[in-house]
Amino acid sequence: MEAFLTSTLTVALAEIGDKTQLLSLVLVARYRQKWPIIIGIITATLINHFVSAWFGQWSVSWLPADYAGIVIAISFIAIGLWVLVPDKLADEETRCSCYGALCATFVLFSLAEIGDKTQIATVVLGAQYASVVWVTLGTTLGMLIANVPVVLLGGKLMRRVPLDTMRYVAAAVFVLLGLATLWWNL
Repeated sequence: MEAFLTSTLTVALAEIGDKTQLLSLVLVARYRQKWPIIIGIITATLINHFVSAWFGQWSVSWLPADYAGIVIAISFIAIGLWVLVPDKLADEETRCSCYGALCATFVLFSLAEIGDKTQIATVVLGAQYASVVWVTLGTTLGMLIANVPVVLLGGKLMRRVPLDTMRYVAAAVFVLLGLATLWWNL
């Protein structure tokens, strides 16, 4: 139980103000479909954090640090560029757009978590505690505590802030994170 509680608290606190919260806001503004986004967050987080916790128990040195940093930097820049692409979905909710929101959330959350502080925390927690399952469940709950309110309440914020402004700010944050990561790894 200690692994679960510590993992939940650690990730919930680490996630406050993190790039995935901004990504949650951008996704809800883009797709306006809360439940597919929440399901995408849950799925991506469960898979990512399970692998991270397992990896923490197994080993921490399978990829040279130089390559890992470059992959992370390119991922940040790619997300930043994706954010700049205007929404092309019709305003009506369709079955296809529901899957689009789910798939986009899954892929983007998976990419955004690569090398993120919550992923690193999950690796460390996985190394610290003997239970990959409890660490995974705790860190996933922590992500949900931090991100679900953003998804559920993000629409109210978006009515007050223009989507284009949010898109440019989000893109700038992701590209700057990518460039900073690249700078530190070269």
